[in-house]
Amino acid sequence: MAGPGTAVRVTPSRQHAEECAVVLAAAGIPHWMRQRLDGWALIVPPDDAATALAALAAYDQENAGERVGSSETAAPARPPTIAGVVVALLLLGFFAITGPRATGSAWFERGSADAARVLAGEWWRTVTALTLHADAPHVLANAAASALLMTAVCWHLGPGGGLWLLLLAGAGGNALTAAVHGRDHVSVGASTAVFGAIGILAALQITRSRAGSGGRKSWVVIAASLALLALLGAGPHADVLAHLFGFLVGGGLGLIAARTIRGTRPGPVQWLLVAAAGAAVVGAWHLAF
Repeated sequence: MAGPGTAVRVTPSRQHAEECAVVLAAAGIPHWMRQRLDGWALIVPPDDAATALAALAAYDQENAGERVGSSETAAPARPPTIAGVVVALLLLGFFAITGPRATGSAWFERGSADAARVLAGEWWRTVTALTLHADAPHVLANAAASALLMTAVCWHLGPGGGLWLLLLAGAGGNALTAAVHGRDHVSVGASTAVFGAIGILAALQITRSRAGSGGRKSWVVIAASLALLALLGAGPHADVLAHLFGFLVGGGLGLIAARTIRGTRPGPVQWLLVAAAGAAVVGAWHLAF
């Protein structure tokens, strides 16, 4: 994107300019970068200049607060993560073991989110069902979505915190779906957690928009999230209720996380949470068999 606009940040560091560009992208503000004699300029449309300056000021203030009390340069609060990519690879690898649902594998008999059995007390099915997929297109679609959306959640909350919220959103969505259907409904797939990721990201963005006095943008985020839910989650063979409940549970968890988690926790804690999330899934499968 290029053309006339207002420079809201000029810095000699391209890396810093790209960090600021991420902030504007998260706020939904159109922007582009331009190299000038005085450094890298971040340009926005004139009508968005005030909102962009407010978002960057809030970002600067947040980073300054994180460095208070430290005599050394603080490490990046949100280091890169490939958590969603790892989840995607695990889903593909597990599908290679279970095969498609049409084969009648014992994995599906024991692990599908059968509404009647979930309500009878087999709660672990709400977790195990997230790892099962009906066929190759099903798992490929969820793996691709996981690589993108789950990575984004884990970038905001850390790999451990992010994976736990995604697991809870997926399991919670499956549990609510079972409660509504009551019987004669069986679901599988990670899509409930994927839509939980959309809900989490929407909640985080809404909270940030309100903190930056961007109340109108909160409604934009909600509308965009609902549009994405309708576009991706309401296909002819989609489990619409599971997608909706995953989204709603994820949104609730995201609001709680936005108000209680300030940045990512130290590395060892995050990796302990990652191990615990993996153990929860393995433990659910242990109960299933």
